[in-house]
Amino acid sequence: MTQVFTPTVRRQLSQMFLAELFFQISECVLAIIFGGNPKATLQILLFNKTYLFDMIFTLSEYFIEVFLVPELKELLWISYLGLLMVITGEIIRKIAMITAGYAFTHQIRTSRDENHRLVTHGIYKYMRHPGYSGYLMWSVGIQIMLCSPLSTIRTAIVVWRFFYERILLEENSLRKLFGAQFDEYARRVPSGVPFVK
Repeated sequence: MTQVFTPTVRRQLSQMFLAELFFQISECVLAIIFGGNPKATLQILLFNKTYLFDMIFTLSEYFIEVFLVPELKELLWISYLGLLMVITGEIIRKIAMITAGYAFTHQIRTSRDENHRLVTHGIYKYMRHPGYSGYLMWSVGIQIMLCSPLSTIRTAIVVWRFFYERILLEENSLRKLFGAQFDEYARRVPSGVPFVK
């Protein structure tokens, strides 16, 4: 059994669990501090049945590959590329949350109050959905860091599809709330999510 938990396996699993822990805690803390949501709890985090299934699939694939093709986990340049994606994605998402402040929520808003403004400055000058872009990079990066090809493909497809559908809903809502102001912004700034206009 000692062969299974090589230094590389321990490093990869430690990095994955630390990345997950940091992501979840920082989401909650930033929602409280910058989002003006003092009631933010662990419920706003991404723990749900889909998340649980994803974690089970990820760890199952990982350990099957550790037993059957352990050399796959030793592709350190791929693992470090994934770690770089995790860090970059985390930074992009957190910058998006801080920049948007009150406007960044975990639910799509359908009504506008006096504090709600269309955020077009900072990182939002370069992409309309940096929070989604960062999360996509982060989640795919986790799988690349683990050198798990099936989970990489599955995660990329599942997360991309979720954001594709969410962006359609969110931008429909933003058009209703901000009208021509949002249309002009959407014309000149890309979404930040690949293949989503």
